[in-house]
Amino acid sequence: MRIQRLIISVTLPVLLAGHFASALADTSGSIYIVEAASVAAARDSVQSVGAHADRTLAIIHAVSARLTVRQAAQLRKRFGVRLYGDRSLRTSQSDSLLGSLTGSLESTVNSATSAVNETVSSSAVGAVTSSVVAPVLSAVETNPVVSSVTTPVVSAITSSTSTQDGSGVATPSLLFYTNFPARIGADTLQQAGITGKGVTIAVLDSGLWEDVLQNWGSRVLATQDVLDGASGPVTGDPYGHGTHVTSIAAGGAQNLAGQYLSIAPQANVVVVQAFDGTGEGRYVDVIAGLDWIVANRQKYNIRVLNLSFGAPPQSFYWDDPIDQAVMAAWQAGIVVVAAAGNEGPTPMTIDVPGNVPYVITVGALTDNYTPNDPNDDRLASFSSTGPTYEGFVKPELIAPGGHITASMSGSSYLANIDPNSMMPGENLFTMSGTSMAAAVTTGVVAQMIQEDPSLTPDTVKCRLLSTAEPAVTSAGTLAYSVFQQGAGLINAVSAVNSSASGCANVGLDVAADLAGTEHFGGPANENASGQFYIMNMAASTWGTPLPGDGLTWDAGYPWDQGYSWSQGYVWSDGYTWSYGYEWSNADTWTKADTWTKADTWTKGYTWNSSVPWWWTSQPGSATSTAPASIENWVPNQ
Repeated sequence: MRIQRLIISVTLPVLLAGHFASALADTSGSIYIVEAASVAAARDSVQSVGAHADRTLAIIHAVSARLTVRQAAQLRKRFGVRLYGDRSLRTSQSDSLLGSLTGSLESTVNSATSAVNETVSSSAVGAVTSSVVAPVLSAVETNPVVSSVTTPVVSAITSSTSTQDGSGVATPSLLFYTNFPARIGADTLQQAGITGKGVTIAVLDSGLWEDVLQNWGSRVLATQDVLDGASGPVTGDPYGHGTHVTSIAAGGAQNLAGQYLSIAPQANVVVVQAFDGTGEGRYVDVIAGLDWIVANRQKYNIRVLNLSFGAPPQSFYWDDPIDQAVMAAWQAGIVVVAAAGNEGPTPMTIDVPGNVPYVITVGALTDNYTPNDPNDDRLASFSSTGPTYEGFVKPELIAPGGHITASMSGSSYLANIDPNSMMPGENLFTMSGTSMAAAVTTGVVAQMIQEDPSLTPDTVKCRLLSTAEPAVTSAGTLAYSVFQQGAGLINAVSAVNSSASGCANVGLDVAADLAGTEHFGGPANENASGQFYIMNMAASTWGTPLPGDGLTWDAGYPWDQGYSWSQGYVWSDGYTWSYGYEWSNADTWTKADTWTKADTWTKGYTWNSSVPWWWTSQPGSATSTAPASIENWVPNQ
């Protein structure tokens, strides 16, 4: 009885506190995204329930508003209104790492650190928990991959500070060198004057710290802070991720030999800050940033948009408000490059907005710490893989994303929680992830558009995919499936010189997708044995596996094995990149029995019951507020 009385005495206050919290939440409300046929209709709908619209999100015909539970329930019943909870986004480790700095550890810390026990024991990274969401910081190497590192400017660095890469090959002293431009041929284009000049790259991230060595100068055409309703200029990057990404794509630093340390060093940039000093952001801020970019695309000649963030999908791509905004950017003529995510090698781990079929979604390659030996390069194990839940092949291609060294302030959040990844005495930081791979690809797109300003987003995507170099074995077969490497490793020179067209987003219609009149599925499927395959859409029996090398996958990953990446590989006849099929055509989708099996379609994916469905017969809930990780914390590769 004593135990029972104790339980009652403890539980009752908890129940009362819960009741009070619920009542308080109903009074103060939560932030929602309210969509309708127009911004005016969305605003009127909000006002009709006694609430006030806070921000206009014209790109998706929506407003944001703080609604009570009762007000949200009223709007859900309103015809033509779509309601979404403002979902959180984290660009990095945020809460978990912040907790580790103050000594607060989660119970899962042991499982998160056991695999990398010896490599991270001396770093702040060792305190990270398995639930940490972060760009893949340098938890393994205290030195960058490059050889005999010094600085982009002359410095008195002794020989004792020089480092060597995994092969032990050293470059001359006082010569900092980033290998990723050369690995994909971007340096060859730079030498020919193709540097992204005149093309504007927009980066939606955590801001920009303008290191004088990066020679930003007048190339930063505009900045916009959209955090929590802000509308002023960006004043820096206290977090560091945005600076790192932007400098990979378009930094202007050079080493003593005159080599650029980025891909498109003379491109212009527009910086939009949607994530705060600890890497946190929300759907409303990201959509507001996308809205600003599209609205100002002509003013600043924005042709490329880098999105090095992501979130696990909780609906079909056409039902996610960020995905909708990204599709609108693509429709407006902006090439959108998105990170695949860092949840690999598990299948079906492509993040939002990389799951949008139209955009260019990028996975990561590592050079295995031997930058001068391309034959042992491999797909990074953290790189997210496809297919998407709508059956599209993702990522479309691979780019360098392992241990990339780029600009970052030594006072940034990331530099302070992982000081071993900062170059001694330099404002350069080593980080891995598909964020970095996306930035590399963004720079290449700027080079392509400089050479041919008439390129459309679909043509850019087509040329990138048709010229990519897949990894092949010594027997000449694909080392990875299309669901892991897409078309293969990006080749900047070939992409710029390509004349290919009409080979990407075939069968898709972005206007119809945004209007809601048609939605699309891709050619990927999964059989009863858990094997993923590409369907033969032209066969007499629709939906049967398309024969061909690399078009099936048993979800395996060849660990720690490198391969050559060959442009000479000939893809199997009948396979077309990014081919889409009308989702609304029920007859089409039921021709293959496997499509109608719920256990096949949703395997490995838990549908959130609060996801807002757009069918008029089933109004959606707006309580989808689960945290959305951008990239899980893993050691550098």
